[in-house]
Amino acid sequence: MITERMRRENIRMNTGYEPENGLYSSRGTASVKRPCGSSCRNLIICVLLCLISLNAGAVQTEGARPDIQEVISAVDQLYRHDSSHTLLEMTIETPHWERTLKIESWSEGMDRVLIRIREPSKERGMGTLRIDNEMWNYLPRTNKVMKIPPSMMMSSWMGSDFKNNDLVKEFTFIDDYDFSYISESEVADEHVAPSSSEDLLYLECVPKAGRPIIWGHVVLIVDAEDLIPRRELYYDEHGVLMRTMRFSDVTDFGAPACRQ
Repeated sequence: MITERMRRENIRMNTGYEPENGLYSSRGTASVKRPCGSSCRNLIICVLLCLISLNAGAVQTEGARPDIQEVISAVDQLYRHDSSHTLLEMTIETPHWERTLKIESWSEGMDRVLIRIREPSKERGMGTLRIDNEMWNYLPRTNKVMKIPPSMMMSSWMGSDFKNNDLVKEFTFIDDYDFSYISESEVADEHVAPSSSEDLLYLECVPKAGRPIIWGHVVLIVDAEDLIPRRELYYDEHGVLMRTMRFSDVTDFGAPACRQ
């Protein structure tokens, strides 16, 4: 017994720990060494359950999205379908002047488009025709037809912010862009208002290599229910937002829904 007491006292003086029932317990500021036991196992199980839950949520969200090819095709064919006849009005505003054009257009599929100006009178009869990858302008004052070279497809149409390509859609998202889903948080731009309660899809479209397209990328914000665009955001090659197109006032004319 005397030997055991001396041994305990020696350990206490040299290490600062005092043996108690076969375990070392600390005094003062020294920490207590205790086995993990069931506490560690419970912590590991909780972490695993959280990871499984997050992964399942991500899979469910991904699975809820419609096929991206279907979405892109719907956007491309929104105003085309098999054929279309459209009357529209476009107001052009600049810092120095403003004017309104009344336009009539016809289309067949994705490859044939005819656009004619109805008003104002001084421009009445001007037309733009596209067949496949070729495009012509008709000038009634001179009674001449001028073929538009590819280098002019990105030129302004009738002094507006639209390009020749925008009016006849020489390029399509489905054929000329690579596209993927992105999240709302990846559309980091001060001009994009936070989404409402609507279920929206966010898609990024990047021009394929070799395509003569001026945009660095395009972001489409599409209604998940009817696949009609809410916004189209056009960025230059430096990622600067250059054009925003907003769509509103869904109207059913007895055919597929369209926007004014």
